Parts: sequence; structure tokens; C-alpha cells
Amino acid sequence: MKAVAAGVPSLAPFFAEDIGLGRDGQVRSRAVPGGLQQGDTPGLYGGTKQPGICDVERLKRFLTAPRNDRKARAWAAALDLRTDEIPGYLDRLTPVLLRHDTLALNHDYKKGKAVPFRALLQAGIAILVDEQGLPSVKCSCGNPLRPFEDDTSRISVTFGDGNEKWQGYDRAEVVVVRPAPRKLERIALVDVQDPGRGIERPVGTTGEADAGFDATERRAVPRLAGTTFGEASRRLADAGLAVALRGAEPPSDRARVIASDPGAGVRLRFGAHVTLTVAAESGTDGRTEDTATPAPSASSTPPVGSRPPTGAEPTPSRQSPSKAPPGSVPPPASSAAPRSSAPPTETGSPPQVSSSPPPQVSSSPPIREPVTSSAPPPVSSTPVSSAPATTAPGTTAPTTSAPATTASASSAPATTPTTPTTPATPAITV
Repeated sequence: MKAVAAGVPSLAPFFAEDIGLGRDGQVRSRAVPGGLQQGDTPGLYGGTKQPGICDVERLKRFLTAPRNDRKARAWAAALDLRTDEIPGYLDRLTPVLLRHDTLALNHDYKKGKAVPFRALLQAGIAILVDEQGLPSVKCSCGNPLRPFEDDTSRISVTFGDGNEKWQGYDRAEVVVVRPAPRKLERIALVDVQDPGRGIERPVGTTGEADAGFDATERRAVPRLAGTTFGEASRRLADAGLAVALRGAEPPSDRARVIASDPGAGVRLRFGAHVTLTVAAESGTDGRTEDTATPAPSASSTPPVGSRPPTGAEPTPSRQSPSKAPPGSVPPPASSAAPRSSAPPTETGSPPQVSSSPPPQVSSSPPIREPVTSSAPPPVSSTPVSSAPATTAPGTTAPTTSAPATTASASSAPATTPTTPTTPATPAITV
């Protein structure tokens, strides 16, 4: 992971830094709740009153000039474009300034090819973002950018080649941008020279059509409970508020929102984050899907930009289970190994599951303590077959993938808990 500082020339740029394609600013990185941000987050990016931080028309002329055909082909390939699509693509991009140290996949130009490398871009760097708010081009040199998709918990940033560690760098404040759930028409920016002033910039313009607004005005949290996560995200963005995301990916757009913190009607400053609690969805195979928080990692290094969630339950990751069949429920811990040393026990009237009498055990006298499901007695020396037992007491170890109930409510001892067969749907806080 190479550090890329604001105002420092690239060693292998697509175009020389001194030809006026763009200019970086001086911006102190801002902390956000969690390192994952959607591209439509109000205040994610900054701007200034003076337009022209990126000269998109000049970049377009360079990439369409016959003498730069080889560069244009490499540039387009890095962004999955054809060379004839370059002008239209650039027309849809919007210049902004980073307000956070941001991870991206940068590209050098070496030996006629675009060479990707993972980069940490310092706050203040001028970039072009696409219609979903994703970083797409580094303005000063024209280098193409792609979203960062690697594991953020194991990065190691290398500072050097003039990109020395900058003042205010904090690994916990590093941001990864994910695409907005819709194409944007306008981007809500914060003036980096006057944080109390907001800038509304139409997508595909370079600042000449900007409209200012009061960024100090408080905005009411809309009613979100009962909506989908996608709809809740849009309502918050339209209100000038942001979603606090944690985990590797946002929940599915169809995930159902059951609560927000703060609640509806609370007034917050522009760009403030709202925590949503969504109900996890179950797929047809019974597995929980669309969780926002990954399973705990064995690594002791916390994910970049992550903050410990408060009040959120741990949820399973998106990876499929490796051994258990879909929809299966693991057996209780008591069935993990056969009991060989504990003598069998029975009560005066053991619970029955059929009209047949329970098997008698003559090697040990009855014990007057009730039998519980935590220590099921073996009923014979013969291993249990795969078919369900019909004459064994209800506390016998289960023979299928789902845990067996101990007995009916009328005959079971009061100390025997009933195992629920359908787990409750967990709630995920994002």
C-alpha cells in the first residue's frame, strides 16, 4: 500500500504534473463513524468557491490526441472502456477534493501499460468521481482510479518517494468508498475553506453551475423504520444526512430497516451520520444473508477505519458454510462425544415418547435425581442407528441434524427446557 500525498508529483504519471490538469488543496482528514462510506454521502467530498480544480476538457484533448493513442488505450483499459467511449465518460465525471484519507486502486503508466497499485490518497487530493460517487481519476496527472476492494484489515502503508507521513494521519480515519445505490444528479460538498458553507454541484459540471447552501442548518431525521435499506439511504442523503456503515459491505438494498438512532424528527447538522438497525434476511436455504458486520477475524489487527460497534450483535459473514448442509442446525454440545464413564440413570417415571416401556438398566440402582437434557443416558451398548428411535426416552441424543425435543409438555419434567426449532431473526446495526 503506497501513500500518495497531496501536491507530490507521481513518479510514473500518465501526464506530467506541471501541465495544469489539476491542483490539490490543503485539507485535514476528518474522522467518520466506520471506514465504509457510500458515494452519495453528503459532505464526503469537498470543493471551493473557485472552480477549476480539474481541467476535464484538457484531459479529454490529451486522451483523444493521435500522439497519445497508446496512453489512451492503456487508460481506457484500466477503466474497462473503449477509446471511443473516453469523451462521453469524462463528460459524466465531477471534480471534487478528498476530505478523508481514502483507499483506491491507482495506476502508473509504465512501458505503455497501466500498472495498478493499491494507494492511500491523502485528503486534499483533487479527483474526478463518477455518477455513483466513486473515485475515477486523479486530476493532477490523469491517472485512472478504481475502487479499493481488498482486505482492509491487513494493509501496511508505505511512506516514501517524497510522500512522507503527513501530519494528522490516523489509520482509524481511513475511508473506503462504495457506490451509491443510485446514479446521482447532484453532489453535496463542503467548502474546504469555509465548512459552514455547502456546495451543491450538478454531476458532470466543473463548478460553474454550483449553488451554495447553509451547512450549519439543522436537518430532521426522516421516518425510516419499515423502509428498505436502499430507500432509507436515499431519504437520508436527500435530507443532507449520512448512513453510518460498519463491516465489509453495506446490507442489501432490500434489507428491512427496523429502527434508527437518532430517531425520526431529531435535528442534526449537515452530513451527520445516522445508525440504522436492519433485520437480517434469510435465504431459501435457511442461511442468514445481508449482514453488515463480518464475523470476528482471527487477526488481532482491526479493519482500517473501523470503530467498535455499540449494541450490535455479531453476525455471520457472507461466506457460505463449509461443511454443514444448508438449513441444518448443529447438534447440542452434549452429543459431540459418547459418554463412557458416567453410569446410566433413570427416574421413577421417565418421560415417554411412545407406549412401549423404557429399557431397564440392571447394573445400577435408580437415582432419585431427575434426568436433564445436558447429560443424556445411554440406553444400551448398541450404537444408535440413523433412524429415529421410537422406544428410547426423550433425553436420548438426537439422531438427525436437528436437536430432538425432550418430551411433550404434559409428561416432561419441569427442569427440562424445550429447544426452539426456529431461531429468531437477528437484527443488524449498520
